[in-house]
Amino acid sequence: MAQQKRLRNLAHKLKDKASVIAAALSIKRHVSSFQVHVIRATTHALAAPPSESRIAAVLNVGHGPHQQLPRACIDALMDRLHHTRSATVAMKCLFTLHNVVVKGPFTLKDQLSYYPSYGGHNFLNLSTFRDDSDVESVELSSWVRWYAVVLEQCLTVSRILGYYLHSSSNNSVKEYPTQDRKSLVFGLSNADLLYKMEGLVQFVEQVSCVPDSLHLQKNELVYEVVRLVGEDYRSVQREISLQVEELGNRTEEMDVGELNELLGYLRRLEESKEKLVLLFVNRIKNNGFWDLVEKVKIKVLAMKEEIEGKWLTVVTSTATELTRSTNPFLEPGQIVPVPPSSFVTVK
Repeated sequence: MAQQKRLRNLAHKLKDKASVIAAALSIKRHVSSFQVHVIRATTHALAAPPSESRIAAVLNVGHGPHQQLPRACIDALMDRLHHTRSATVAMKCLFTLHNVVVKGPFTLKDQLSYYPSYGGHNFLNLSTFRDDSDVESVELSSWVRWYAVVLEQCLTVSRILGYYLHSSSNNSVKEYPTQDRKSLVFGLSNADLLYKMEGLVQFVEQVSCVPDSLHLQKNELVYEVVRLVGEDYRSVQREISLQVEELGNRTEEMDVGELNELLGYLRRLEESKEKLVLLFVNRIKNNGFWDLVEKVKIKVLAMKEEIEGKWLTVVTSTATELTRSTNPFLEPGQIVPVPPSSFVTVK
């Protein structure tokens, strides 16, 4: 078994070198340069994630004078991702793409966000990916599938919010709204806030669906992946806190449907907590976040009980049909006379 693994590693090294040579010999010099950078950042070696210098070499493509290079660079990454059978190469491709989202120039981010529904082909669907080379590769494959979904959801959240999660770590202010985010949240309707909450909660749920092989975090590549996902999770926590705090202040003006929707999101967050604690251990505890979720949940439940307490059971004198009314000006238990021929409409 050990001998087979050594032979496989040697074959992978030779394959990477051959790919670099083939890319370097391309007649399109400006294209071959970034193809070489992509291959060197996504080798078969499992020992470590791509170095910062190799990631930087890929990101620098977005700063070049050629407008077509960013698209060609993302195409090269996506092609390598979708054609490889190696879990290590796939993981490194996703890690490189994640770095594009975190600290890449807008030109690269824009190309990465170009989904199939908008005419592009850069979709990260790896739900069936599996590397059966050995036990470790099979376990790493589950992390590849998880990572792809998390990265997809990260891009979805950025589209829903209207700005990238990592705006504070990028000096390109043209990418992001200049208004204070609290002011943005304050100006949104209940429906808009709940819509954004859904996308944010889905991200948290996807992160919590982490593979059971948590021991693989001892692997430096997996460890760096979890660290980068943790940064996204912190950013999403901050966004959720703004949404939850604002919605918590509006409970008195929300109807039962909105209260139920908000309550569902808060409960889904709490259901994800245990797996998140296991994933991040003590790195991202943020007890204040969970205290806020619990506080607003209690407030929503109290408001629901108050509204539902005003629902009246009205019995007509000629029928035994029970009808509910939601008149906010009536006290619980107060009876309203209803003419025998009347019909009560529930809105």
